[in-house]
Amino acid sequence: MRRLSLPLIFSCLLALTLSTQAATGRIVKVLPAFLDLKGRHTLSPSLFERDAYQVKLRQHPEHRSGMRFDVQWRVHGRAEQPLKMRVELLGTAKGDLPSKSVLEMPVEKGSWFGRWSTLRFTGDDYQKFGEVTAWRATLWEGDNLLSEQKSFLW
Repeated sequence: MRRLSLPLIFSCLLALTLSTQAATGRIVKVLPAFLDLKGRHTLSPSLFERDAYQVKLRQHPEHRSGMRFDVQWRVHGRAEQPLKMRVELLGTAKGDLPSKSVLEMPVEKGSWFGRWSTLRFTGDDYQKFGEVTAWRATLWEGDNLLSEQKSFLW
């Protein structure tokens, strides 16, 4: 009987330690892209075409209707509170301070290899904001910051 109880106790203790791990997250990649007047960021699935179209939109702001931020992220462990993705933007200075804006959306935990979330900055908010000069993408579990990735000028 004692031989059976020791492995049972050991496996129960192991199960308890594995189930109490806090969530850990990581932002893998952030891809900012301009959107044209039809809401597209590319004309075809080709990466070369996408990059060429982004250069055209960068050179001609009158053809833009907004920006989109594609964020690849992953979370391991159990999230005790809701997850959210946030992208903070800094724009060109108007007066003494630069313009600021925050995009936020709730996200659900994905697969082991990660997930992609898309946040859009369009409409009147984009038109009034001006040129985006810096951004910071963050992944949150409730009020706990799990990961961040920021542009060079942040």
